[in-house]
Amino acid sequence: MDLFDQKKENKSLTSLIFDKIREDILIDKYIAGDKIVEAKLAEELGVSRTPVREALKQLELDGLVDNIPNRGVVVKGISNQDIHDIYTIRVAIEGIAARWAVERMDSSTVDDLKEIYDLMEFYTFKGDIDKIFELNTKFHETIYMATKSRYLEQVLRDFQLFIKTTRNKSLQCAGRSKNALEEHKAILEGFMEKDAEKAFEATVRHIESSRKNAQSFNSR
Repeated sequence: MDLFDQKKENKSLTSLIFDKIREDILIDKYIAGDKIVEAKLAEELGVSRTPVREALKQLELDGLVDNIPNRGVVVKGISNQDIHDIYTIRVAIEGIAARWAVERMDSSTVDDLKEIYDLMEFYTFKGDIDKIFELNTKFHETIYMATKSRYLEQVLRDFQLFIKTTRNKSLQCAGRSKNALEEHKAILEGFMEKDAEKAFEATVRHIESSRKNAQSFNSR
């Protein structure tokens, strides 16, 4: 990964390093208990130690690592309790996001959701889990943007990121991708009918179902 090529995104070097390490933690490249050595990481990334140190401080604030005296920076990762808590909060607020999105959406929102759903249907029957996961994320983020609430959108985007690996693995459980497709169809219908309550209820059912599947997966 060439961090300097990504400077075109107008992100600071510290932010790029933060994103890189966070992604590696969330995809289990680093697992709970692993030690992150500042000097070694700086050498691997081809940067000085200062932005690495700052990125690690941000990760500590996010709760993904601990800086332990006499041990250094140790990965905490995402625990099963974290996943349970995230899904519980998602159940509480994603329905609100769907309701607001129906009430505030632009004329293109339904077309965008329908296009994403059609692709989800195609790849579900092909059994392409990676594409289903990508489109699943895109479907929900389209709803988040339609709420026109930058605070709600940011919170929900962060949740999507923190349970990325769990969601991807859980979609591989037998029958889950087809069930998820039906759940997204119900959400889409709420948007097509401009029925905020229907979209709300379908979204809550979907997140509840996702939570049960994720908990079942993580308990194995």
